[in-house]
Amino acid sequence: MKRLSAVMAGVAFGAAAMMSPMLSGGYAHAADKGYVGIAMPTKSSSRWISDGNSMVEQFEAAGYKTDLQYAEDDIPNQLSQIENMIVKGVDVLVIAAIDGTTLSNALENAAAAGIKVFAYDRLIVESPNVDYYSTFDNFKVGVQQATSLVDGLIASGEPPYNVELFGGSPDDNNAYFFYNGAMSILQPLIDEGTIVIKSGQMGMDTVGTLRWDGAVAQARMDNLLSAHYTDEEVDGVLSPYDGLSIGILSSLKGVGYGSGDTKMPIVTGQDAELPSVKSILADEQYSTIFKDTRELARVTVSMVDSVLAGEKPTINDTSTYNNGVKVVPSYLLEPIMVDKSNWEEILVGSGYYSKEDVQ
Repeated sequence: MKRLSAVMAGVAFGAAAMMSPMLSGGYAHAADKGYVGIAMPTKSSSRWISDGNSMVEQFEAAGYKTDLQYAEDDIPNQLSQIENMIVKGVDVLVIAAIDGTTLSNALENAAAAGIKVFAYDRLIVESPNVDYYSTFDNFKVGVQQATSLVDGLIASGEPPYNVELFGGSPDDNNAYFFYNGAMSILQPLIDEGTIVIKSGQMGMDTVGTLRWDGAVAQARMDNLLSAHYTDEEVDGVLSPYDGLSIGILSSLKGVGYGSGDTKMPIVTGQDAELPSVKSILADEQYSTIFKDTRELARVTVSMVDSVLAGEKPTINDTSTYNNGVKVVPSYLLEPIMVDKSNWEEILVGSGYYSKEDVQ
């Protein structure tokens, strides 16, 4: 690490590159600036593939060697991958944890080896050995999802509105921020009777969906429809992730929603995955939340760059993310709500997708 710091001290980045990473277009190339281990949860979501590719591209452009591994949502596999990265001698670990509670022993080993740990989009909890966290404003994601849901309900008819709630994976700290952000908007409307949860199912312990599994969400939606909506229609579904939304929509379409005189409920989502963007254009899913993984990668690369240079990275939050042992210094990016009215401006205009990709 001392050798690496000495190398880094001799590289001139310019003042602009050390400011907000979103304002800097790139990084000076240098030979062998360091070795970065990148642990991603799964390739089953296109979002994580994009994250991994963006980080490899940007780290290597900045002069780093990378080791990118996907664990396919298998916790022992991810632990093994991280331990192998430590043995290989990485200087930094960037980890999007499958289960943020299972990494304490591995991170102790990393700390003993002088390896800095950056939690990536999913907070690693119950460990003092998490140095920094890069993510989006996850509470705001939930607020945006609920606001979009309410706007869609109002546009679709008169209250009261029958709504069902879905949460993310209970072992992902972000899921609670999404749910709590959404409920900050929905709970007052539930209390006054504008929104009715016919099933009565509320709270992450009840509505959470382990591993963000779309098949599990589809099965639960099947059960909700058969148990509570034989005589009435469901008007909206709070879904925190596009992969769940697709499963929920399959369940709804399976009993006739979206055909004949039965309109599709307002269904939210997150991550602007291509199938969901196409679903929005087909008037099935109502909205999604766009989180530009290229920007998150850029922020992470800049933070790593600063730390390995012996400097303090740019952070903008020092209070929100307490992992149970410490408040982890964080950089939060802004999410953007996307629906049929702005998808082209946001997704195509930013270059995230081409128009041909979507249509």
